[in-house]
Amino acid sequence: MAEINNFFSFRNTVDKVSNDEYSQTSNYLEAVKAFARTTYKSIYLIDYQKKGFEYVSDNSLFLCGHTSEEVKKMGYAFYFKYVIPSDLELLLKINTVGFEFYDKIPLEERKEHTISYDFHIKNQEGKIILINQKLTPLFLTKEGKIWKALCIISLSAEQNSGNIKIYKKGDNKVYKYDLEGEYWKATEKIKLSNREKEILQYSTRGYTINEIAQAIFVSPDTVKFHRRKLFEKLEVINISEAIAYATNNRLI
Repeated sequence: MAEINNFFSFRNTVDKVSNDEYSQTSNYLEAVKAFARTTYKSIYLIDYQKKGFEYVSDNSLFLCGHTSEEVKKMGYAFYFKYVIPSDLELLLKINTVGFEFYDKIPLEERKEHTISYDFHIKNQEGKIILINQKLTPLFLTKEGKIWKALCIISLSAEQNSGNIKIYKKGDNKVYKYDLEGEYWKATEKIKLSNREKEILQYSTRGYTINEIAQAIFVSPDTVKFHRRKLFEKLEVINISEAIAYATNNRLI
């Protein structure tokens, strides 16, 4: 049976935080709150010493009908209430394999890695939604354990839960976890052409095919050709899915 403490691996149990470590956090919440005001995504902060949430943004995607303060007080109990049971077990698995991977990273590189994964929540209306979560370390202890982490949540562009990936800043590799084989494998990031990026960027601004063609001085048929190639490359069926996938996977 899953329990809240299962989310806090012995590999990353933070017992004490020194004065020097506390000094890292001077006024950092104001920057996080400012970021939350500029994005449509949900933002929250995990405190691994207190085993709960330090901050939850007001974005309704993650709140399931609660206020941000209510979700903050619930902490990990929120997952037990709103994540579907099979995906709750998945989150515990991700927690375990994520920290195992993290333990093998040199201390000086640990803040440069982000883990991304998808899971279902059942909101207050009973609707099941697949969301993507990205978790990035913010502050570490002297031993290199994650003390505080930033989580960013958006709607997922995938069809199923899982899709566990770890990215390193500036590295062209993506590490994907195979749930069946229970191992990590390194793959190259998908590379978009400049034209594909251009079309995606205009599409995020709501441009139609004809408007994009006019903006980049090509024919509508040329735009359609590049869109088809883009959909094939990303394995999606429409421009909305392409935008979501590219955004979630940092391709634009």
